[in-house]
Amino acid sequence: MSPTALVTGAGRGLGAGIARLLSADHDVLIGGTTADSVATVAEELLTATPWPVDLTDADALRAATADIESLDVLVHNAGVADLGTVEELSLADWRHTFEANVFAVAELTRLLLPALRRAHGHVVLINSGAGLRANPRWSAYAASKFALRAFGDALRQEEPDIRVTSVHPGRIDTDMQRAIVAGEGGEYDGSRYLTVDTVARAVRQAIDTPADAHPTEIVLRPR
Repeated sequence: MSPTALVTGAGRGLGAGIARLLSADHDVLIGGTTADSVATVAEELLTATPWPVDLTDADALRAATADIESLDVLVHNAGVADLGTVEELSLADWRHTFEANVFAVAELTRLLLPALRRAHGHVVLINSGAGLRANPRWSAYAASKFALRAFGDALRQEEPDIRVTSVHPGRIDTDMQRAIVAGEGGEYDGSRYLTVDTVARAVRQAIDTPADAHPTEIVLRPR
């Protein structure tokens, strides 16, 4: 029986790249907000199953996780980036950012802890360079990623039978990055950024690390 992995935000970009690499030897649940958002990747991969759910809807999340009895890998990739100065960002912006980047991660992990414990599983948190430092206009996003790192640090100590890896990539050449650069008023040049495949391979390497080692943190920067 193949191990099972759940990748959130796997309908495109980095999440899809991670799902493709894991599908070689895992049964992969393709997480996304809607059925349409995950259909293409789920159909592409023979060992994949669509897993559409709004991660910020607690009731929907509870129902979607109810039948997952054992889980070897949980990759938290879904997230949002609301950028602006402290003066510009509203309370609603801050709440939106933390709902997606922190609260949804914490609740999904909590619901899946029995399944992860049963498999001696691995939780991978796709964090950011912004989880290590904060720059102008990135206050809400960076604060959410600092919180995500703290969540991972606590989970790692509380659950000794589960491995927890925080991955801090620099900017990645994705559609989300295009939107960020457009919001910053810059000109997009994907060659300046990490490729999806590079970051996905780093995640796969962490998951493949032999069981006697615990890869706690990975930091990647464009050369």
